[in-house]
Amino acid sequence: MSLRSLSLAPSPRLLLNPIPAPRSRSLCSSGFPRTGSSQLGRWFRRCSSSSVSGSSSSLDLPLLPFQMNEVLIPSESKTLHLYEARYLALLEESLSRKKLFVHFVLDPVRSSISSSGASYAARYGCLVAIESVKRLEIGALVSIRGISRVNIIELMQMEPYLRGLVVPMLDNVSGQEKELEQKLLELTEYLVSLHNLQIKLKASKEELLQTRTTNSMAWAQREGFGDCDQAFIPKLAERISFAGLQPVSGMTGSELLALQKEKLRAMDLRDTLKRVDYGIQFTNKSISMVAAKLAIQSLET
Repeated sequence: MSLRSLSLAPSPRLLLNPIPAPRSRSLCSSGFPRTGSSQLGRWFRRCSSSSVSGSSSSLDLPLLPFQMNEVLIPSESKTLHLYEARYLALLEESLSRKKLFVHFVLDPVRSSISSSGASYAARYGCLVAIESVKRLEIGALVSIRGISRVNIIELMQMEPYLRGLVVPMLDNVSGQEKELEQKLLELTEYLVSLHNLQIKLKASKEELLQTRTTNSMAWAQREGFGDCDQAFIPKLAERISFAGLQPVSGMTGSELLALQKEKLRAMDLRDTLKRVDYGIQFTNKSISMVAAKLAIQSLET
């Protein structure tokens, strides 16, 4: 199957048509088509005719695609098993580019640019930093951390993996500082309560003692971010607003689905205060859920 056309839609969508979404699981074995240099050249000229807008800062980075149910948000950590040659090549380039690449979602959309086949939009781009790499007999285990949302504005390369130009997508919190300070304190207190409840839940020996919520909060509250372009680093309030949207031990399928919806909504929002409000509501629900699980757990002992 060949990629027939590519054009830029209003940010943050980059249309690809037709292209299969990557298979589920974080193993990065998606079936991207092979293309000729002449066809790639046509796409490049079409993309490069669009101007960069909304930010004076941009980065040229490798792009790694996932399905919609694997969206990554700022502050979240994930471990990938990379084993295909092209994704191992992507890893090596990322390591040479300050350990950065872009995690994005392929979202099926209807497009008038193609008369047949499905189209996909490159959405929910998240700039990620590689925190560690463990080489395996086959491939490598790569631990990554979401840093900030980005828009993919220009496709630079198709083979052997995708590479593109990205710009930061950050909230504007001007005029919200006082109200945000109070709301952030409220959210932080709820997250502490959630953590204190979570650590009382029975968990498998493989689970870390530190909850994912605490891990994300620790990252969100840090002061330094290495060599990463500061134009891509969200402000403290924005970082914390994402930190509470993490899985809780023992979540059911429906609870994980609810979390997924919250993550997608959080990625779409540009209003930090509104995201914090949603975070407070979601954390309260998580507290109630964990409290109920603890009550059941006490009855079973």
